[in-house]
Amino acid sequence: MKGFVFHGPGQSAWEDVPDPDVKEPTDAIVRVGAVTICGTDLHILKGDVPEVRPGTVLGHEAVGEIVEVGGDVRTVRPGDRVLVSCISACGRCRYCRDGSYGQCRGGGGWILGHLIDGAQAEYVRVPYADLSVHALPSAVESKDAVLLADIFPTSYEVGVLNGRVRPGDTVAVVGAGPVGLAAIATARLFAPERIVVVDLAASRLEAARRLGADAVADAHEDPEQLIADLTDGLGADVVIEAVGAPESFEMCTRMVRPGGHVANIGVHGKPATLHLEDLWSKNVTITTGLVDTHSTPTLLRMAAAGRLPTAQLVTHTFPLDRMQEAYDVFARAADTGALKVVLGEQSHEEVAVRAA
Repeated sequence: MKGFVFHGPGQSAWEDVPDPDVKEPTDAIVRVGAVTICGTDLHILKGDVPEVRPGTVLGHEAVGEIVEVGGDVRTVRPGDRVLVSCISACGRCRYCRDGSYGQCRGGGGWILGHLIDGAQAEYVRVPYADLSVHALPSAVESKDAVLLADIFPTSYEVGVLNGRVRPGDTVAVVGAGPVGLAAIATARLFAPERIVVVDLAASRLEAARRLGADAVADAHEDPEQLIADLTDGLGADVVIEAVGAPESFEMCTRMVRPGGHVANIGVHGKPATLHLEDLWSKNVTITTGLVDTHSTPTLLRMAAAGRLPTAQLVTHTFPLDRMQEAYDVFARAADTGALKVVLGEQSHEEVAVRAA
């Protein structure tokens, strides 16, 4: 089969790789129908995630069809159309029993496209399939469902829930990439008074407005003052960092009100300064996190009901064999206007229905 292989910082290729096999009785093999590219993949290509070994197939967000399962898999079988979660969960360790699947100590967590071969390929092996794939409702198209593999649960859990967004809050989202935009959509579920979005790209700020931002600010035009003006100098109740840069994280800590929350989503490849000389007396809560995907079933139900604006985030589609081009378009988002790119998308009608 073909897969998109990481060969070291700045080096990657769509090339022949071995077909995946069932290695453990809890595995499933999925024929990939739709896959997308994450900002984390760009961090890997830059060398920001050193534990990814050269030779690894990238990708951790996919939709496809089960073609083979191990003997212990009970919840899915060949022919099922499924969402492949970005997080794998053994279901037995202490963290999995608490629903903290991202911290799995039984061989799961974020492993696809990280510690083992991932989903940017024609087929992918998914460990612990009973908890790591989700049967898809027929009402949810593949190009929409693939956004629920990572960005929507990440923004919802790590941004909105960790940040404790409440009705009437002022929420600032720093970074209007796909995860930041999903944070706007999921924060709106809690009826904040206003959502303010900060980014460098005009196209992304316009996308933020379409998704429900009440105000937007260019990162070069003093967004901290805008937050102060909107809150009578108090600061935002919740600030969500969705960039992963020292400057954006430090900006977030200056925007938050005393007693507020900074919820860090961004993947950081460099140290950021924590200014405790300013923050120690302000009762500020700072949370970080890797998504657990415990919310995925809920988000799937909401998507099936038309309550999540997934389609608005997909700006480009490609066949699988144009993976390198898709990466280029996604990496140059400021020039191309790319939000999420989806590759190999096929409608669920094209997938074989299992026999009764």
